[in-house]
Amino acid sequence: MDENEKEKILAILGIERELARRAKEPLRGYNREKVHLKQMEFHRSDKRNRWVFGGNRSGKTECGAAECVWMALGEHPYKPNRSDAQGWVVSLTQQVQRDVAQAKVLKYLPPRRIEDIVMASGRKGAPEYGVIDHIVVRNAFGGFSKIGFKSCDQGREKFQGASLDFVWFDEEPPADVYEECRMRVFDRGGYIFGTMTPLKGLTWVYGEIELNERGDPEVWCTHMEWKDNPYLGAAEVEGMTALMSEEEQQSRRFGRFHTGQGLVYPEFDPERHVIDPFDVPADWQCEVSIDPGLRNPTSCHFYAVDRDGRIYVVAEHYERGRDIDWHAERILAIADALGWRRDSSGRLRALIDSAASQRTLASEKSVAELFLERGISVNTRVNKDLYSGIQRIKSLFCKDPPEIFIFKSCVNLIRELKGYWWGEGDRPRKIDDHALDELRYFVMSRPAPAPLPVAEKSVIQRDKETLVRAARRERSWMTRF
Repeated sequence: MDENEKEKILAILGIERELARRAKEPLRGYNREKVHLKQMEFHRSDKRNRWVFGGNRSGKTECGAAECVWMALGEHPYKPNRSDAQGWVVSLTQQVQRDVAQAKVLKYLPPRRIEDIVMASGRKGAPEYGVIDHIVVRNAFGGFSKIGFKSCDQGREKFQGASLDFVWFDEEPPADVYEECRMRVFDRGGYIFGTMTPLKGLTWVYGEIELNERGDPEVWCTHMEWKDNPYLGAAEVEGMTALMSEEEQQSRRFGRFHTGQGLVYPEFDPERHVIDPFDVPADWQCEVSIDPGLRNPTSCHFYAVDRDGRIYVVAEHYERGRDIDWHAERILAIADALGWRRDSSGRLRALIDSAASQRTLASEKSVAELFLERGISVNTRVNKDLYSGIQRIKSLFCKDPPEIFIFKSCVNLIRELKGYWWGEGDRPRKIDDHALDELRYFVMSRPAPAPLPVAEKSVIQRDKETLVRAARRERSWMTRF
């Protein structure tokens, strides 16, 4: 046997050993081969409250289990690791725990790193067929970590008392269990993460996480759908799509919160319409638009339009309970930071609600006049037609490619778009719509889309219409007798 043949044999043996090792340690295979881009976004995020809203078979549970195991092993590639990590895996019921989350954790935990398994029911020798209470893991520091398993049907009381480094919710927990688990990670600066398919409509998770109504800077979420999972075959996707209605696909395919009706802007898709900020050319810059408020927020956004007519929402000011001096100062500071162009008198040009031109008994000057004195020249002659404005915005979202884009930094506009619902009488609910009002003012200030050109009729079409008219006249004449 010559040297070349020996090298080939050794190479083959090396590959076989590596495959055998990976078979015993699937987490390495997940990290190097199976992980997809949306999963990596989740793993790399440094936020302490992270959620994946995903359709069935999108890969959401895989990344939740991998995150849990990485933390327990002390081998997380993007997070600080601890030598004594303590965490919980929370499922809806013990049966769901056994069949889903528990099975995924066992899949990714290398057997050689499992120090002990304590069963709640079933045999330790076959943990996959029973319900696990907790697993003791030997971590990378030579110490021990623990993964405990909980089910929501145990009630809130069973979630009290512990101090934890992480909690993984496999599917949506009750609000009281979630709140209790938030307290469990508080003193150790730990992480909460959830992976779920939103099948229950607009539950507490929608407001708490998707809309982030508390404005918690540690809340982060993403959506996964079938196309994000490159390991789903086209035939499989086609087959699953054929079995589902359009409404079912909103949650089971796209991982979106959905009620089936009522959302004013269902066309708005953060994946298509929300983009990373970039430096906007000076010749794209247009007016800012303001919806003033005192007890309600004052909302202001900076708008740009490119050479093809696409609208960009570039920057945001959104604050309540402040006077006009404060708002004007902040708006002008944003303009200075962006290098936003001014008019010939050095004032910033803005659109504003027409009500701002009215004077009240409490003030000798209108809101418009007060803004003008502070360097913002406001135009109160805005088109406030609600129905036309909504239809114009919907059409911008519907176009392919879209004709409106929103910078990620405009968080309040994005939040309002996601939570804007129809009320009674074909009018939206007059709640949390301040950014949407001034978005309408700007969109309606743009020229209306040109009507589609009418194609010239052919000779055959004109002859056919002539014959039809003649036949109608003949029938009309005969009916007289």
